[in-house]
Amino acid sequence: MLEISARKVAQIAMMGRELNRAEVEMRAFIERMSEDEQAELVAIMWIGRESFFPEDLAEAIATAKAEASTPCADYLIGTPHMSDHLENGLDALGISAEDVENDLM
Repeated sequence: MLEISARKVAQIAMMGRELNRAEVEMRAFIERMSEDEQAELVAIMWIGRESFFPEDLAEAIATAKAEASTPCADYLIGTPHMSDHLENGLDALGISAEDVENDLM
């Protein structure tokens, strides 16, 4: 079970699509997350870009924690197609990113 809510992941994906306007807000949002939530966020992104399979979620989270060498927000913002990867990661984990994002609007 994930500590981070699908709602938070979707919110970050949406902010990432409007990075020019929402970067400061997105950074603050991520910085307020726990270390576990940040690692899960990175793991979901990795699953979405197919660096890990959904069944390897626990390994992806452990790797994200072990390899965290830059602030999470910096890492995510520097990752091309971050929003797409987050949405794809949720979908791969059986959570409809579209449904969650629609609930946010």
